[in-house]
Amino acid sequence: MQMKRHVLIASLLVWSSSVLSQTQYSTGGATLNYTGKVAPQAIKDQASQMAEAKAIEAYYAKAGQSDFTNFDSNRDKILGNLDRYVLEATVVNEQDRTDAKQYSVTIRVTLNMPALNSAIKESSAVANVTKSGKSKLTFLFVARQASDLTTYDPHVFKRVDTGLKTNGSTSVAENGTEGETVTKTQVSTNATKTASGVSLVNTSAQVESGGSTVRKVAEVSYRLFPISSLDAVFGNSFKTAGFRVIEATDVEPYSGGKLHVAMVQEDYKTSLDLKSQTLVDVEAGLRNAQIPYLALGTLDVGFATPDPATGLIRVSVIVNAKIMDLTDTIPETVATVGPVQYNGLGPTDTEAQTNALKLAAQNASHDLISQLTNSGIH
Repeated sequence: MQMKRHVLIASLLVWSSSVLSQTQYSTGGATLNYTGKVAPQAIKDQASQMAEAKAIEAYYAKAGQSDFTNFDSNRDKILGNLDRYVLEATVVNEQDRTDAKQYSVTIRVTLNMPALNSAIKESSAVANVTKSGKSKLTFLFVARQASDLTTYDPHVFKRVDTGLKTNGSTSVAENGTEGETVTKTQVSTNATKTASGVSLVNTSAQVESGGSTVRKVAEVSYRLFPISSLDAVFGNSFKTAGFRVIEATDVEPYSGGKLHVAMVQEDYKTSLDLKSQTLVDVEAGLRNAQIPYLALGTLDVGFATPDPATGLIRVSVIVNAKIMDLTDTIPETVATVGPVQYNGLGPTDTEAQTNALKLAAQNASHDLISQLTNSGIH
């Protein structure tokens, strides 16, 4: 019974994630002055429309600079057709202050995201570009998880300096007497001698210690996940943005032997980023193939942990991604995302991991495309 409950919750979460990608919620408020005893219906309707418009503006303000700039370019068209973009509006709070002649209302709206995205796209530079005018783009993304972590004990070096200092003095005193007696037939002598000595030695020792501790950076190796399903997410997103998307494996034969997808994957198995020479070769290969734009990055998958709120399994994914313009001699990064973390839930490790990866890919591609749209790149 408990397992069925977890599966049901997981199904609802997967469904809700899909729905949330199509709808979003936001809240806005408005206040209007009026004359008369109470607020007339016309004032209430006007305040409600203003609150809905504020809710849409609040959503894009939270979405980020690129999304807000795209919205701002289409503000009049969107706010002038609220019925198309607001699926549902619920009054959260309203207050008619008859003493101050003010009517206030707060509304929570459900936004039609496909319609909003379509409205913004129609006004972008991409909408009026023919196929021949669209730029070619390829992408190199890997999903990976740390498999081995090697740490090193610190190397400790100690030094001890010892100094010894001795001070001393010695003194000796000697006293003596000597006598002689003479008779007719012999001479006799006598003598006494006394000696004394004093020796004083002072010794002091000074010890000074020092040293250093050297730590070696831990080495991490990764295992890669197949991301064929994510390729569709990234590919469709870039196509929607107005690019002619070409798979990296299809570009490889036309790169003059410079682009090796397997080499890129090997780099990402042992390093946070591509090696300098690998990146240089990739750039040269794409120029040979006349591909002006490259999207690349990593989706780092965390380890599964229990989610205390739902009892399901939670997996986090950290995304780092960018798009490079290779049309000039020196490549230019025209869009960046990350590091940013997304969480997925599921009844098993595999399902939670899949949900997290899809959520990360959808959001990362959306953020990259918003920056491109804002820059008029297509």
